[in-house]
Amino acid sequence: MLKFFLFSFFLLLNSEAGESSYQAGIAHLVEYVKTTKCQYIRNGDSHDGPMAAKHIKSKYDYFKDKISSAENFIRLSATKSTISGSKYYIKCAGSEKVESANWLLDELHRYRNKKGH
Repeated sequence: MLKFFLFSFFLLLNSEAGESSYQAGIAHLVEYVKTTKCQYIRNGDSHDGPMAAKHIKSKYDYFKDKISSAENFIRLSATKSTISGSKYYIKCAGSEKVESANWLLDELHRYRNKKGH
């Protein structure tokens, strides 16, 4: 019985740590978008960082129950239009336009490497 209790306790502890870890990653990505000097392109229209962050945060709030990782957040909230299906892009000065999914996944990897995840 004690082994079961300890096992359950460690599972709960690890799931909470994992949850806070992915939520920290999401918070970092939203802040990264908010503070970027790049343009976030949705449905052909360019948006600055604060407007883009507001939009993906509202999509996150809508999809929150389906999001269990930072990668799910990127996929569901920050890569394409739910209505038109059009991909989102990022255009930074002096660079080619890139898909937002790749741009955000690159930043997520940098963030995790910096944090030691």
